[in-house]
Amino acid sequence: MAADVTPVTGPQDAVAPASGPRKEGPRMASVPRRWRVDRRYMPVVGTFVVLALILAVGGVRYENFLSLEVLANLFINNSFLIVLAVGMTFVILTGGIDLSVGAVLALSAVTAAYLIDAGWPVAVAMPLVVLVGSFIGLLLGVMIHVFDVQPFIATLAGMFFARGLCFVIAPESIPINDETFAAIAGWTTWIGGYWRMTTGVAVALVVVAVAFFLLHYTQFGRTVYAIGGGEQSARLMGLPVARTKVLVYVVSGTCAGLGGLLFAMYSRSGYSLTGVAMELDAIAAVVIGGTLLTGGTGFVLGSVLGVLVLGLIQTVITFEGTLSSWWTKIFIGVLLLVFVILQRVLTARRT
Repeated sequence: MAADVTPVTGPQDAVAPASGPRKEGPRMASVPRRWRVDRRYMPVVGTFVVLALILAVGGVRYENFLSLEVLANLFINNSFLIVLAVGMTFVILTGGIDLSVGAVLALSAVTAAYLIDAGWPVAVAMPLVVLVGSFIGLLLGVMIHVFDVQPFIATLAGMFFARGLCFVIAPESIPINDETFAAIAGWTTWIGGYWRMTTGVAVALVVVAVAFFLLHYTQFGRTVYAIGGGEQSARLMGLPVARTKVLVYVVSGTCAGLGGLLFAMYSRSGYSLTGVAMELDAIAAVVIGGTLLTGGTGFVLGSVLGVLVLGLIQTVITFEGTLSSWWTKIFIGVLLLVFVILQRVLTARRT
């Protein structure tokens, strides 16, 4: 008598087709996904491609364009703008804007020159001028959050306020002749015997590293991204929205104050007209670096790439020798429009 055997079925048998070999569709479909780039990184990839193209064209067209000396000078001449762009990245990630950073940079440089010229110790004057930027950023953050003033209007007022203070403190340029300050500003080392590193570049790289850590490994950074993605949703999640909105402007003001100190080291002087329209350069660098103007998406390293793109455009025009410096603004304007359109396309696809 044959035994009555009931076939045992499992999950695999339940989903297997009744006949024919098992299809490998899901596995085959997963292969292309490995090569897909997250849309969040697309603008940054575009920035990197533009940077590589400028380097390639410049290297082919001009002799010594790709030398380490030229590339090192690119960082040296833009160290203060890198710091400004880092602070601006925090603000734009929340969906805000800061138009005061150029004027705050000038105020910091003028204040440093004035205090050092008046005999203040360098060890006191240097941190004090950075705190001036932090205090202005705090005032702007309070205006924006507590009094619900639009960031454009609040920071525009801050720009006029800081620029006016510059002319009150120093109507004329003030040279900085202090030996201690000159020694700090003139510090230079060579990495590997080929790459020149100055005080300004070292400070800028430290600022970038700290900003990267804050944005990607702290609750503060996660809240910054959440506010840009949706402020009301961030509140419902219980995140400290009020504190973070104020702090991002403190960060921006601090970076502007530090940028002014670096510019004073770079120029060895303080001048009231320093940094005019530099806030626009910082915004352009951040946008070209892939940060969405609506907030929520962006990377501080992308902003650094944006600064390098702007610096390389100026370098190409300098090597060319026959073009007016105003062509720099033209190329920056074209790039800015291209990246804004790219952002709009990516945002439309996401929605």
